[in-house]
Amino acid sequence: MDDTAPIRLSALAHGGGCGCKLDPAVLSDILGAPSAFPLPRDLIVDASTRDDAAVWRINDETALVATTDFFTPIVDDPETFGKIAATNALSDVYAMGATPIFCLALVGMPVGKLPPEMIRAILAGGRSVAEAAGAPIAGGHSIDAAEPIYGLVALGTVHPDRLLTNSGARAGDVLILGKPIGIGIFSAALKQDRLSPDGYARMVASTTRLNTPGAGLAALGGVHAATDVTGFGLLGHLSEMCEGAGVRAVIERSAVPVFAEARSLAAAGVRTGASGRNWAAVGAAVTGRPADWSGLDETLWCDPQTSGGLLVSCAPDSAEAVLDHFHKAGHGDAAVIGRIEAGEGIALV
Repeated sequence: MDDTAPIRLSALAHGGGCGCKLDPAVLSDILGAPSAFPLPRDLIVDASTRDDAAVWRINDETALVATTDFFTPIVDDPETFGKIAATNALSDVYAMGATPIFCLALVGMPVGKLPPEMIRAILAGGRSVAEAAGAPIAGGHSIDAAEPIYGLVALGTVHPDRLLTNSGARAGDVLILGKPIGIGIFSAALKQDRLSPDGYARMVASTTRLNTPGAGLAALGGVHAATDVTGFGLLGHLSEMCEGAGVRAVIERSAVPVFAEARSLAAAGVRTGASGRNWAAVGAAVTGRPADWSGLDETLWCDPQTSGGLLVSCAPDSAEAVLDHFHKAGHGDAAVIGRIEAGEGIALV
């Protein structure tokens, strides 16, 4: 490495953000059949429904939500990378309707390639986000790694009766998405030096915006399910919601918030490798496609999101209150994007 050239964090990793998650099909093959070990009665959410976090009932008033998330750099600025990784990790706590309480840091750094001040900046970025969420970083673990890796173990609490899962959607519900999609396309364009300064600013603003609305969703009434849209893209995480609840989803493509520049970049051929893997894993579940369906649709709806928005399934008469809840928390792009029906699979219209 040229000692006089600025260090690009993204150049030190094979992928970036949630786009470096394992291929969904490969992950399923690795995990195999569920364990036959009998689960404790108080473990009320485990990995069987591919939910966002595990949940342990402490007593009738409190449940502990536990999750972890980490990845390689999606941007080159170290402090921004730390902020994005921490925001993304905390998102899983909010997706369960919980409030974060504290975190542990997960740090893997190529010590011989990154100067200490860059590593400190990554940790400082993560710490600032965790403290803003009211969940200070109380410890963690670090290793010398081939690529920069940073993330958090995030812990939160929720009343057991207000816990949100990804498998509670009901026929008749509407679907609300909290943030625009296109972050994976932005990250690919950034690596190719094709992302505009405005696009970069929008990418950072979205990926560092905490999904705080999740903590208050259940109190609104009529909210039946929630998840966050991350590495498997909108269709991947929606398919998990549908499978868990045994329902069918209908998505109105024109209603889905998409970053305008991400759409134009995708039309010009910019995409991540993960979007193709995501489509290969979920394509069979897409049982309804319009006549003008194209490769652009596959790129957009399977684009891996880093620190993406919450996807909420709620009763139609609760939709206005849910949207108002999002908008007041600074998620102005939150929108109704479709509905839940009886049946199975996903249709896009």
